[in-house]
Amino acid sequence: MTDLAPAPARTRPSRRPSALLRGGRPGVVLAAGVLAVAVVACLLAPLLWPLDQSAVDLVRTRLAPSPEHLAGTDDLGRDVALRSLYGLRVSLLVGAVAALVATVIGGLVGAVAGTVGGRVDRALMRVVDTIAALPHLLLGIFIVAMLRPSLGAVIASIALTHWLSTARIVRSELLSLRSRPFIDAAISGGASRARVLTRHLLPHVLPRLALATTLMVPHAVWHETALSFLGLGLPPHLASIGNMINDGQRSLLTGAWWASIVPGLALVTVTLALAALTGRWRDRLDPRVRAELQL
Repeated sequence: MTDLAPAPARTRPSRRPSALLRGGRPGVVLAAGVLAVAVVACLLAPLLWPLDQSAVDLVRTRLAPSPEHLAGTDDLGRDVALRSLYGLRVSLLVGAVAALVATVIGGLVGAVAGTVGGRVDRALMRVVDTIAALPHLLLGIFIVAMLRPSLGAVIASIALTHWLSTARIVRSELLSLRSRPFIDAAISGGASRARVLTRHLLPHVLPRLALATTLMVPHAVWHETALSFLGLGLPPHLASIGNMINDGQRSLLTGAWWASIVPGLALVTVTLALAALTGRWRDRLDPRVRAELQL
């Protein structure tokens, strides 16, 4: 009689967060700290460090970084660090407002398409597909050129080119929710279409809308920077990251790299911090990722 070897014990997969996730939390904390410092500095800049954006100092042009000017000066003698701070104020303001406006537009279009359905849904989705087929930057340039370059025109161009994904998200969520039993029960109970939308559907969509808004802010910030770099944003004398990078191109040939590198690094740092936080939030909202990581 032969001995049967015992079957190997089945091991259950560990439910503890992975080392990668544990190591990522300090990064999220660092990103939150960087973003908090940037936002507070941008809000307090006009009070603590007033800046006359029209003033020039031709005696101090293209000075290298020093204790007096931490990031040097540009070709007009203006402090690069202080102007970068003011430029970030503009970029974050434009990004936040444009993202909110785009979310409202996309939310309304998606809500109508997902609630009404039928021909209205098909017509609205064809409009979304048509606009999505166009390059966003070229369409944004066209909108700004039609409205004349200004802060409002930049916000309008970003909002009118970034609402498409939000509309698709809201539509897909509403189409999924419409087949749920509690929606059928509400309709059977005599609830109107507007009441079903406002009391039963929208509360389930709002977290996705909030996430879509925060994910859109970095894209909006880069879009504003690109338009300002092309000369379609704020007037050249006003501090803007795009304007500063554009002006700093001339200084690169003379060795004054800080005039364009410093505002570029400030933009990359803030947008990366914002992207890290929104990515973490997205993982927490996604039930599949949350179940896998046991957050």
